Amino acid sequence: MATNTLTIHPGWLRATHWINAIAVFLLISSGWRIYNASPFFDFSFPAGLTLGGWLGGALQWHFFAMWLLFVNGVLYLTINILSGRMRRQFFPISPRAFLRDMAAALKGKLAHADIRQYNTVQKCAYLFVVADLVLLVLSGLVLWKSVQFPLLRELLGGYEAARRVHFFAMSALFGFVVVHLVMVALVPRTLLAMLRGR
Repeated sequence: MATNTLTIHPGWLRATHWINAIAVFLLISSGWRIYNASPFFDFSFPAGLTLGGWLGGALQWHFFAMWLLFVNGVLYLTINILSGRMRRQFFPISPRAFLRDMAAALKGKLAHADIRQYNTVQKCAYLFVVADLVLLVLSGLVLWKSVQFPLLRELLGGYEAARRVHFFAMSALFGFVVVHLVMVALVPRTLLAMLRGR
């Protein structure tokens, strides 16, 4: 009984987290190679940071990782919602609590005494990344099958606008990953909990 009280992340959560991490790494690195084939800004990503070797190889990695992320993401959301974990862990969110926790975070004084409970900044960050991933999938559908999704294409402002939406959503995801890794480095026991579950 005492062992259960120490459980922080159940096995399904740890598994989906690490599968998502792999999928996101593959998507970002192959996506940078795809972007380099037809950049719309005046820069390219260093080839050493990209995956695929050439456009065709990058597209194959991207499609593989896309399906990995989609299936794993649906599984993650379904279990979270049906188990009630999403409601317990991420809600409610109050603007006052968010401002208080954000101020504490900016001062480096955000408490992490109980890593089983998310503070308001964490709640908002995780909900943001879920919404961002949904936007990435939707804009990615337009880039992949533009003719098959004309309404979605128009809602995103057309094909070229969807490319930019996809790029900026990817940039936001990359920013989240960087901040996430910095926070893990600052509170390393969160990594142990995600590896061991306790």
